[in-house]
Amino acid sequence: MPFLAFDIGGTKLMAAVGDADGNVLRSVRRPTPLDLEEGLAALDEMAAEVLQGERPIAIGATAGGPLDWQTGVVSPLHQPRWRDVPLKARMEAKWQCPFAVDVDTNVAALGEYVIGRHTESRSLYLTLSTGMGGGFVVNGEIYRGGFGGAHPEVAHQAVPFRCKHPERVLCECGAPDCLEALVSGNGIARIYGKPAAELDADEWAEVGWNLGQGLRNIATIYAPDLIVIGGGIAHGQGQKLIDAAAGVMREHLRIVPAPTVQLSALGYDTALRGALVLAGRHLEGVTP
Repeated sequence: MPFLAFDIGGTKLMAAVGDADGNVLRSVRRPTPLDLEEGLAALDEMAAEVLQGERPIAIGATAGGPLDWQTGVVSPLHQPRWRDVPLKARMEAKWQCPFAVDVDTNVAALGEYVIGRHTESRSLYLTLSTGMGGGFVVNGEIYRGGFGGAHPEVAHQAVPFRCKHPERVLCECGAPDCLEALVSGNGIARIYGKPAAELDADEWAEVGWNLGQGLRNIATIYAPDLIVIGGGIAHGQGQKLIDAAAGVMREHLRIVPAPTVQLSALGYDTALRGALVLAGRHLEGVTP
């Protein structure tokens, strides 16, 4: 029996079957419906398509925060009609197997660490996509905050930013000057009035500067050995953005050593493949 994985994103849904090492056998992708029931039905249909009549041995899923990884209740910020959804209970009743879900960046961080065969004791993964987030793996396990495992939201730090349209810097969380509002897909579209792929060199320079200031803060506070950056925005611009942001980080970093900063080698499917790893660990009773 295979492992089943879901990647529940603000603009896309993905499902895959594969093994606990993150190797994908079959996968399918669809746009994310606005309606909750349509979205849940789409997940069921996609699962049936990739399973091809087989039954899953365990399911791992990734979704945007906030969510409760222990109870499996999700309320993704970028999916306004998904609120207090008992996803774990629903999926276990539907598929009759163990189900685990975690914040997309936690799952991507775990996948990047395991599949990428990283050996650093402190590895931090950032995703630049529709939104922005991060996950921290310490000694092979996901780092969790207090209050029962609150997810640290590195994208919602305030940074000294450069922007020719400062009045357009508005974060969906409601707090001022968030890094996500400056470098995510939604933030870029709001500020510049166009998708990231259409930014000119000066506009990308602003994005790189702002991301670099965020990396400086992350490096100073967490002191990771490695920062890996993935997601559609990062992969779309590629190494140019990574180099620009890392350069700003190093220029402004004081006191702590500069971590290695690199583009994810796993492409766009880091979270999906990480969900397979999550399913395997959950089945084995290992706290990820």
